[in-house]
Amino acid sequence: MDLRRLILVLTLCSAIVPFANTFYAGYAAQRQQLIDNTLEANYAYATKLAKSTDDFLQSALQQLAYTAQLLSTHMDSPEQLSSEATRLRLQTKSFNSITIHDGAGLVLATSPETLRLKGRTLYSDVVRESIATHKPVISEPYMAATGNFIVLLTHPVFSPQGQYLGAVAGSIYLKQENMLDRLLGTHFYKDGSYLYVVDKSKRIIYHPDSDRIGQVVDGNPAIEQVVQGQSGQTASTNSRGTAMLAGFAVVPSTGWGIVSQRPQAATLAPLDSLVRHMWQQTLPMAVLMLLVIWWSAHRIASPLRQLANGARTMDRPETAQNIQAVSSWYYEAQELKKALLVGIGLLHQNISKLRQDVHTDPLTGLGNRRHLDAALANLEANQTPFAVVAVDIDHFKRVNDSFGHGVGDNVLKQLAQQMREISRAHDLPCRIGGEEFVLLLPQANSQIAAQVAERLRRQVEATELPTVGHITISLGVASWPENSDDIPSVFRYADDMLYAAKHGGRNRVEVYEAHTPTPALPAA
Repeated sequence: MDLRRLILVLTLCSAIVPFANTFYAGYAAQRQQLIDNTLEANYAYATKLAKSTDDFLQSALQQLAYTAQLLSTHMDSPEQLSSEATRLRLQTKSFNSITIHDGAGLVLATSPETLRLKGRTLYSDVVRESIATHKPVISEPYMAATGNFIVLLTHPVFSPQGQYLGAVAGSIYLKQENMLDRLLGTHFYKDGSYLYVVDKSKRIIYHPDSDRIGQVVDGNPAIEQVVQGQSGQTASTNSRGTAMLAGFAVVPSTGWGIVSQRPQAATLAPLDSLVRHMWQQTLPMAVLMLLVIWWSAHRIASPLRQLANGARTMDRPETAQNIQAVSSWYYEAQELKKALLVGIGLLHQNISKLRQDVHTDPLTGLGNRRHLDAALANLEANQTPFAVVAVDIDHFKRVNDSFGHGVGDNVLKQLAQQMREISRAHDLPCRIGGEEFVLLLPQANSQIAAQVAERLRRQVEATELPTVGHITISLGVASWPENSDDIPSVFRYADDMLYAAKHGGRNRVEVYEAHTPTPALPAA
């Protein structure tokens, strides 16, 4: 029996594929619809609350405006001022406290009296702005002199002749009960949904968890958009790592952002329950079909799997014997087995040479960049610390120009030999291009690497080369993870130190430290 007929037999079981595809497509469509509906509902709810919040703030300003009108002829009456402040605070509970101050910011009356601000001059930004502009002001949330985190609404008081007399101010405490707190906090969620409010500085000014009020939140896409004046919807992850579906809207008069969000898990819970019920109904037959398909596939795939395993390990000596033992009971497997046995014979003749060529610099015999990358990957995977010594021959271009590239190649070979001589058994000297060399020192820190680098520098300086005479090298040292957890950064630091050595006069070793300045320009 050949493979073509076996595939035809398995095709009879392929009805499971369109079933699974249909099931998944239906699930995906329902899932997306639930998410879209939730996002739209949260957006609509946030928009409604933004409008309600704006209406409340405008209503609060109107209350202040009415009081300001009443006080226009009574600013010199302490009893009238105190009475009106108390009435305004208690009438609607829009404000937690009321202050009335004159044109210089001197407090004339407060409610409640426990604030103890009467007779004091206020210097907050919002009071200064109110005095300067003679206009109604809604402040950004701030910490008041009383120790409360508040939003302050002010309205100017003018005499009947239009003279500015001062202002009446209402404070809304963001961590205490008031009408704004009721407006934002009265909801009927039982699935983890909640809303919060941020100001234009990304600072939370309302949250069900009062301890979070005053915190600044970065990295939340809903907050990033709403503080830019945008309204909309987005999927995001909250500070506790929970996936949320958020709708957000801007309060027009203040620029605050209201974010209404629901856990994605709560949105998808009904669909997940339906899916589980469907699987419970279809699972028995599906298991039976899968068992039949598995047994058939196992019988067919077993020889191919063994041959594939042999192909993956063709460089091992025992692979040919393992492939010879494969029971290839159908035609295609038998032919593949013959081809693999022939290929393994040819592969073993070339694999050693290829390995050498792939990882070795042909001129110096040192490891090349590919070899270095492989070693780095292994060190990082095993979390083995290492140090890097970047090496460069000083004035190498002058050697090539004066004596020719043949002599220059001999200089490179001599340096490579000296790098081998000072290396430990597990160190890796590499040539990564031109006169640029790297010495990788596993299990070494910057101090040890600096000693090795200095030993190499002295040995090179002391060696007299044919034709050229003496040469010098400059070296830069950095280590991982001592200097950085990022390997490319460690190599960049080593290069920076190499340039620093050249810039500092060449024929020297520079070691990277956190405060080490990077030279403005590399030496030529």
